[in-house]
Amino acid sequence: MTPHTQSSSIEARRGWRHAFFPDSVRFVFAPLVLFFSGWYTTKFLLSGAYTWPRTSQTFAITLIVIILSREFVYKEQLSHHAAPGRAWAALVYSCVLPYVIGVVVVLTLWAV
Repeated sequence: MTPHTQSSSIEARRGWRHAFFPDSVRFVFAPLVLFFSGWYTTKFLLSGAYTWPRTSQTFAITLIVIILSREFVYKEQLSHHAAPGRAWAALVYSCVLPYVIGVVVVLTLWAV
């Protein structure tokens, strides 16, 4: 048993864990959060009930979405040595598109 083979098996297991979390955030968690954020924000804007608690909730959700998108999707892609163009594409695919879909769903239901 050489130390080289033992360390490579540990790195292989560690690499799987390090790849699972960012991918699960990018492909599952971020799209779900952004879809419902787009849903909630559009519903708030269309409702006309601009009370302070609902306004502060919408503002907090908007800040959370921006932080989630930048820190856990965009910066994660840059840390994997992806080109900035690829990081922007991941941001659009995982964050902007689900948010816009949430907005469109609410607008479609509101128009019907």
